[in-house]
Amino acid sequence: MTPFSIVVAMDQNRGIGREGKLPWRLKRDLQYFKEITTRTRDKSKRNAVIMGRKTWDSLPAQFCPLPNRVNVVVTRNKDLELPQGVLRAESLDQALELLTKGALSNTVEDVYVIGGAQIFQQAIVRQECRKIYLTQILHSFDCDTFFPPFTDHFQHEASSPRYVENGISCLFAEYSRKTAV
Repeated sequence: MTPFSIVVAMDQNRGIGREGKLPWRLKRDLQYFKEITTRTRDKSKRNAVIMGRKTWDSLPAQFCPLPNRVNVVVTRNKDLELPQGVLRAESLDQALELLTKGALSNTVEDVYVIGGAQIFQQAIVRQECRKIYLTQILHSFDCDTFFPPFTDHFQHEASSPRYVENGISCLFAEYSRKTAV
């Protein structure tokens, strides 16, 4: 079992996207995302990010692939062209296996699932999903993609103070998997 975490930003209705894009522009959220997904304890290692094809498609060209991270795209489309060094997996299971068995197993420190909705749905119910790093946007947006309910499986651990950016109140929160009683 490979432990992993989720990194997500969602609005107060659990909205995470609209027409393949983020419906908000929040620089501090992007900085938080980068900090979480690139920070390692061992400087000789990198973290890995697992994403679905729609999330891959939504990345701005200048950040594609996400630098200083092992990028894994989950897709069943064998014809999807990916840049050199970006890994392809047909499922979340296969993505986790790619990162923990073989050449990468000694070079990857932490694994993060970063979207989208289908991958989050699969990830959230797995015992290996230990933590959620959440940017909670205290506002409603017109979203068509949503993060699944998670409070049955996760408990709140910590939150940052609220901050306002572009007129939108936000906070950073961490949730950890509830232990079985």
